[in-house]
Amino acid sequence: MLALKTNFMDFKKVNAPTTTVTYDRDKIDETTDNIYKAISIISKRTIQINEDIKKELINKLEEFATPSENLEEIFENKEQIEVSKFYERLPKAHAIAIDNWLSEKIYYRKPENK
Repeated sequence: MLALKTNFMDFKKVNAPTTTVTYDRDKIDETTDNIYKAISIISKRTIQINEDIKKELINKLEEFATPSENLEEIFENKEQIEVSKFYERLPKAHAIAIDNWLSEKIYYRKPENK
């Protein structure tokens, strides 16, 4: 089971790097004592973040959609371009997930074996 300690994530306030960073392996597997388990948890969080970003972007871009669009009527909408550029500049989902993991914003639990 995987969950984020805070239910809402503001992508504008993320401290994750936007460039390539080398992480200390010992810091990543410190809480689990197993690098594979830590990576599995981080990858599940990455999927959650990707889904959240995608939903948010689709909702924002739907505001600009017009019901009668066809190929001849497509024009550039500056607000739509700015929204798209904002999401392109965001750190990648895996970088956000690693930042969440290292700052202990993710908690996990092992299901009980019965």
